[in-house]
Amino acid sequence: MNKIKLITDELINERLEAKGFGEKQSNNEEVARQNVLNHYGVELTDNWTAKAEYYIYEETTKDGYTVYVATNDTDSISICEDIYYYDGDLGDALEEAIKYSNGDEDYPEIIYVDDLYQNFIDLAIENLFVYLAEKFEEEVTNELIDEGYVEPELVTN
Repeated sequence: MNKIKLITDELINERLEAKGFGEKQSNNEEVARQNVLNHYGVELTDNWTAKAEYYIYEETTKDGYTVYVATNDTDSISICEDIYYYDGDLGDALEEAIKYSNGDEDYPEIIYVDDLYQNFIDLAIENLFVYLAEKFEEEVTNELIDEGYVEPELVTN
C-alpha cells in the first residue's frame, strides 16, 4: 500500500525558510528587510549620491511647511506626482520603487532615503515580505504537488 505524502504547513514553512521567507525570517525584522532588498536587488542608503535611481526626502516650502519628495529624477520634480503632504504616503511610493526596480544582488539599484529608520520604510518592507511569502508559498505548494505530495483536503478515506 502506498503511503500518501501530505502537504503540511510545517513542510511549506521549511521550504519557505530555505527561500528566506518563512516564519523564522518573518520574526526577525533585519533579516526580513535584507531578504526583501536582496530579492529585488535594491540597496537603501542615507548618503546622497548622484548614482541613486530613486530618492525619498523631506523638503520645506518657502512658507515653512514640510513636504516629502519621492522621485527618480531630482532635476525634474513633478508637483502632481512626486510631492507628498504626509510621510505616511511614502510607504506606497517606496514599495512601488522597490517592487519595480531593475537591480540584482551583484549590482543593486540604489534608493536614497534621508532617514533609514522611518516607519514608512518598515511598512513597505513588511508589505513586500508578505507579498513575496505568499508568492513563494504558492510556488512551493506547486513544487510539492509536482513531487507527488497531496493537499490534505483532497484526501478521502
